[in-house]
Amino acid sequence: ETLGDSYETKAAVLAAKENSSLPVFVSNAYQQNGRTQSGATPEVMTTILQGLGVDALGMNCSLGPEQMLTLLPDFMASSLLPVIVKPNAGLPHSGEGEPVYDVSPDAFARTMTHIIQQGAAIVGGCCGTTPAHIKARVKATRSITPAPAGPARPDRPAMISSYSKTVTFGTRPVLIGERINPTGRKQLQEALRHQDLEYVVKEALNQKSCGAHVLDVNVGLPGSDEPALLKSCVEKIQRSCDLPLQLDTADITAMEQALRVYNGKPMINSVNGSIRSMDAVFPLVKKYGGVVVCLTLDEEGIPGSAQGRLAIAERIFLYAEACGIPSRDLIFDPLAMTITAEPEAAAVALEAVRLIRDRLNCACLLGVSNISFGLPERDRITAAFLTMALAKGLDAAILNPCSPEIQEAYCSYMALAGLDAHCSAYIRQATETSGGKPDTAVQAAKAEHRDRSLRAAITDGLFDEAILAARRGLVDHSPLELINSQILPALDEAGRDFEADVIFLPQLIMSAQASKAAFDEIRKSMPAAAVRGPAVVLATVQNDIHDIGKNIAKTLLENYGYRVIDLGKDVPPEVVVAAVVSEDAKLVGLSALMTTTLPAMKATIALLKQNRPDCRIVVGGAVLTEEYAGSMGADCYAATAMDTVRYARQLFEGELHLPAKQIFGS
Repeated sequence: ETLGDSYETKAAVLAAKENSSLPVFVSNAYQQNGRTQSGATPEVMTTILQGLGVDALGMNCSLGPEQMLTLLPDFMASSLLPVIVKPNAGLPHSGEGEPVYDVSPDAFARTMTHIIQQGAAIVGGCCGTTPAHIKARVKATRSITPAPAGPARPDRPAMISSYSKTVTFGTRPVLIGERINPTGRKQLQEALRHQDLEYVVKEALNQKSCGAHVLDVNVGLPGSDEPALLKSCVEKIQRSCDLPLQLDTADITAMEQALRVYNGKPMINSVNGSIRSMDAVFPLVKKYGGVVVCLTLDEEGIPGSAQGRLAIAERIFLYAEACGIPSRDLIFDPLAMTITAEPEAAAVALEAVRLIRDRLNCACLLGVSNISFGLPERDRITAAFLTMALAKGLDAAILNPCSPEIQEAYCSYMALAGLDAHCSAYIRQATETSGGKPDTAVQAAKAEHRDRSLRAAITDGLFDEAILAARRGLVDHSPLELINSQILPALDEAGRDFEADVIFLPQLIMSAQASKAAFDEIRKSMPAAAVRGPAVVLATVQNDIHDIGKNIAKTLLENYGYRVIDLGKDVPPEVVVAAVVSEDAKLVGLSALMTTTLPAMKATIALLKQNRPDCRIVVGGAVLTEEYAGSMGADCYAATAMDTVRYARQLFEGELHLPAKQIFGS
């Protein structure tokens, strides 16, 4: 419970299930914006946790009953499992040295009645609730008949997720980017051979900018260590790109390693109709969760008819059911073959799509680019086939999303199918053409990698690229010019996007790390005295072991040039004061997640005020409010890590816009 990060949650679930046969209940802590600290919505967490096979899921802590009541519909719309709701008794404020919660037992019971009526199956109380709160809730809800566990929707469509986004199959066509595949791509082959994973990340970001919804990741290269390479690529991509991934490998070891480190519920490409394949893949799907791509082939090859491919699909469907894999986690690929070799290939594939959708009520996808293999101007044929397939009900297509012809076909179909409100996407795409032909400048910008300026490298979280861009920048600019014009604006942009839920914690951290790499390169050209910024002491207070928020603040402060002394977690007040004195620090940041450790925070503040009254104190944590922070004597309440940075900039410079020459010296 009280987990604020999807990755940490997955690790906890795997640890529990691998070491126990007991039921597993999971409840995450959500912020006021309806997301966990690392950016997951209730729909994202529900998708991940159902895939992992937990027994109940929901939310606890951080919010009061009224706030959880507003979030509950998101759980009920996506969960097939019992939903847990355990709110705090409101948000705390200070009263006689202890946290006080304003929601009375009767008020708590009234709201919990609505929560149960809306479908919550397991309810309780978290911080601030007492036996009186629980007794009042029991009395008020004793006569309510519990709702059934999960909505009665066995035909719920397939759904996958990253750590912050979900993609649903069956509501609108899904584009799966195919460009992270070394087949026929010499530059990618060389990048993989030399472990140049930033090249792979650039391909991911480029396809995202071109409109891909999911990214296929295939690193099958002769002579390579595919398990290690796929694992590394998945870890690298998901730190910088928030699109869900399709893990594309025939190597079972590689598949399991990638599934274990993936932060979300992925697509798994693939299984086929052979017993050997199903026995290898389905246990992994059952353990880690995922929507598995089912190829309509078996030991005897690919049937030439649509009926033959349907027969294999039916066999896979039944075998999956016997393995405990629900049909909503199957998506069938009836295999589009090249028309140069099989003139009826397109018609057979589309008829198989129709049959599978009608008979099995499952989603279908096709690798539409295969249809044009061996032909000139391949994208013309591929685009025409894509339109035909979408009109037949195809749910997803693996293709090159950066192809102008593909984009024209997709946007035109969406407008004609009534899936593009006000034809806005079509109009946007059409404005990028001139005289009926793609505008080469616009298309080049979409098809090639983004401009690799230092600022772009930092916002994209590209570590090596940031170092190279810094070196290039130093040829024509002074170190301070680069810091002012590139690094600080990039950090400000990343901070704004983080607060606006445009990017999330993994991307923010990658941006900060890229910034640090660039600054480390730049400071080689600066006098030693110019790179020692003001000292800031950070600590999670005594008896509290939660440090995610503190660590985010540390990363951002360091990348704005501050010298951070990180004391870690569970830090006694005396240790904080000693560090402030020895480092002559003028700013301290204190963090606490648990209400039981707020008295320790107050004691630390009091000791700091007594020994170093000139030192300013900023506090943060999920259980804090601005009012409570003020009542403890803190000088600033930071709702986010960027608030800590802003306060530091105000404190040391007297304004929000920090002149780098004053931070780093000149």
